[in-house]
Amino acid sequence: MDYKGKKVFVTGGTGFVGSHLVELLLARRYAEVRCLVRTRLKWLEGKDIVPVRGTLADRVLIEDAVRDVDIVYHLGGVTRARTYAALIEGNVTATTQLLDTVLDVNPEIAKVLVTSSLAAVGQAPADHASEATPLRPISRYGRSKAEMESAIHGYAQVLPLVVVRPPAVYGPRERDIFTFFRAVQRGVCPVLRGDPGLTLVHVADLTRGMIEAAESETTAGQTYFIGNDEAVSWQGLKRAAMAALGTNACTIPVPRSLVLPVAAVSQGVGALFGRYPPLNTEKGRELLHAAKICSSAKATRDFGYQPQISLTQGLRETMAWYRAHGWLH
Repeated sequence: MDYKGKKVFVTGGTGFVGSHLVELLLARRYAEVRCLVRTRLKWLEGKDIVPVRGTLADRVLIEDAVRDVDIVYHLGGVTRARTYAALIEGNVTATTQLLDTVLDVNPEIAKVLVTSSLAAVGQAPADHASEATPLRPISRYGRSKAEMESAIHGYAQVLPLVVVRPPAVYGPRERDIFTFFRAVQRGVCPVLRGDPGLTLVHVADLTRGMIEAAESETTAGQTYFIGNDEAVSWQGLKRAAMAALGTNACTIPVPRSLVLPVAAVSQGVGALFGRYPPLNTEKGRELLHAAKICSSAKATRDFGYQPQISLTQGLRETMAWYRAHGWLH
């Protein structure tokens, strides 16, 4: 199906992954790209979008936003929160409300793509996950995404729904893995002892895969990991980051027994400044016990997804962006 000239609605478009997705949709010359905007346009400033100002809780607003679109991309959600109730509200309730609205006003829609996470899997055999791996989430965030997937399962019977689970994502505008790169630039590289590594995907590969999944006529009712061909070890990531940064860094092996105490300290310091930091006790549990490696073989088989950006190229471009925007010196 040719989607050029069609209309789409994007939630979460002002965020890291969402803003890259919107840029790619615009580059593909969709006729209209509507984006839910809570307050500021952020990375969408100056883009040729139709801002839909409000929240998913505004039923009338969302009815108008989805009434005549061809695809909905739902990336909006909550990644970090102090309470589980906030995660359920942002990731489960908001998603089912959106799908209810689509079903009521646009039941013939071509596709609805919902973004989940590898964190929904949690523990997995040999630390590797496929779409067939049972969900045993470790963190509250992972549990909220698993609950979301369970809550929307029935909608796949009445809507052309596809679920995408990204692994760790890097690229321009990303702020969490950025802390690792900043540490490498400063000459230190913390590496978790005994860790098998992780699946890392460049945001350009992820967003291209998301659009391919949404545009394909064979993906309705399916769930897909969209990642990279091979997992990268933390030492491998360190070497690639040093090459991209033109610097050297000393490896600091971190015993697994220290992860949760360090995460607790980080969370406590963040609380003093009214922040919930990327390294918190929930993330610490994920680092220790959750699967961080996944296979994209199903996406390759079903709609031809192939990552195109090597780690070397991706990190070189990402570090250049960080420097150009003053995040790194």
